[in-house]
Order: sequence, then C-alpha cells, then structure tokens
Amino acid sequence: MHKDNHHSPLSLAYAEAMLQLANEGNSAKETGQELRDLRQILDTIPDFAQVLADPAIGHEERGQLLTNVFKGRASKLVFDFLQLLNEKGRLSALAGIAGAYDELLDSQQGIVEVDVTVAQRLDDSQMEAVRKKVSDALKRDAVVHQYVEPSIIGGLILRVQDQLIDGSVRAQLQAMRHKLRAARPT
Repeated sequence: MHKDNHHSPLSLAYAEAMLQLANEGNSAKETGQELRDLRQILDTIPDFAQVLADPAIGHEERGQLLTNVFKGRASKLVFDFLQLLNEKGRLSALAGIAGAYDELLDSQQGIVEVDVTVAQRLDDSQMEAVRKKVSDALKRDAVVHQYVEPSIIGGLILRVQDQLIDGSVRAQLQAMRHKLRAARPT
C-alpha cells in the first residue's frame, strides 16, 4: 500500500503535535492505530466524512455527535484531538492528518514502506530475501507490499517513498530498443 508522501503543512503540523503528545504518554503506536482506524472509517463511510466536513453543521452539534460516537471508544488523547479539530473547524483534514501521523511514526521507528511489483507472486522466502536486501540497503526496517503485474515479464520494480527503481525485464528491453534505434544509421 503506497502512501501519499505529500501532506499539507496543516496536516503535518497537527500530526507532529499529536505524535509529540502520544510520545509523552508512551502511546504513539496505539494512537497511530486509532488514527488509521478513523481514516478507514472515513474512507468506507463517505456520508460520515461529509457530516464531519459539512460547514452547515455547527460545531456544538458536531461535537455532540463526536461524543456520542467516540466517547469511551477512543482513547482520551484521540477523543480530545477530535474535539479540538471540531472547535478549529479542521475535521475535514482528519484523513490527511492520520496519514501524516502514520508516516511520522514510521520514520520515528525507522520503518520504510516499500512496494515491490513482480511478474509472478514471490513465495515467503523470496519476499523475506527482498525485504532483507531492501532493509540493508536503506538501513531501515522495510515493510514490503507485493503487487503482481505479468506485463513486466521478469525482474522487479521497487517504489520507496517517491523513488522508483525499475529493474524489470520490460524496462531493460525498452532501453535496449531505444539504444538500437539511436545507433541505427539514418
């Protein structure tokens, strides 16, 4: 699952503040999971996301909705954070804040997400070998997500944050074709 590495300054600011508070309470991982769960709710229930972002609904009414839905179900930190976002009129940025928090937490923990595209599904031992090589090269713990795309013919394509490393047979064939065309006398 490739993450969006481009977050608004607002999302980053709130995510950094939230991570700092979660670190103080030794709950950074748990808070991250709660925010991922909230993001999933927003992604799967668009009507709920619309209610949170609708400017026609007053912050008192929306605050009561948040209390009814999340009080006792979310940690105090996350519940208070949702109330703060409501008071500031920033609930529409919740998904972006959750994504930014997730990336900041991964960075803090030395984790990097890597997408690997292959022509045929790799077995567990092959995936572990890829994970280890990528982790060693990046000097960070890689979490590898595998995607199968038969059109690459062989080899693999790695995506690490904003970098793409195309070691596919398809790319190599295209490069050779380009060189042969360029070397052909006219």
